[in-house]
Amino acid sequence: MTDEQLMSLVKSGQLDYLNELFSRFSKRIYNYFLKSTMEKADSDDLTQELFIRVMKYRNSYKEGHSVQFWIFQIARNMIKDHFRKMKIHKDQFNPVEVMPERLEDRDEQLIEQEMKLHRAMKKLPDEKRELLVLSKFQGLKYEQIAKMRDTTVSNIKVQVHRTIKELKEVYFELSEDE
Repeated sequence: MTDEQLMSLVKSGQLDYLNELFSRFSKRIYNYFLKSTMEKADSDDLTQELFIRVMKYRNSYKEGHSVQFWIFQIARNMIKDHFRKMKIHKDQFNPVEVMPERLEDRDEQLIEQEMKLHRAMKKLPDEKRELLVLSKFQGLKYEQIAKMRDTTVSNIKVQVHRTIKELKEVYFELSEDE
């Protein structure tokens, strides 16, 4: 069953199908929130809240539209609300431990590179970090991101290109500092 078919059933009041949508999207949504907030507890809370909103606002879903896009639009709005409420700026983030489940399965150099990438991402402004999270980590298409941000696809492509260039510079600055 497609995401859209499941959402149609949820919209019609068959809320048991929300469990399947949760199974399909919860990990990606959690990771989106984690990369955006850099806080595990906040990410857990936001993920739960998102699916409560999906249930509560299920009637706002438009039949035939992408469920993934609709869910990520809700998530994006929640992140904006979260930062507005918390009045958090990027320099106030607490670092998240990015460690593999089993260290012996990972090469130490790869672990160091991942942690350095995490620190570099943390130094990006919120809007730029969100752009990378949506496009590179969550796999949303530029068309979807452009629609979310109410801009053109070419503008998004330019922003992503510039943000990756900036991330690269920050990443290598961290290498020089070490």
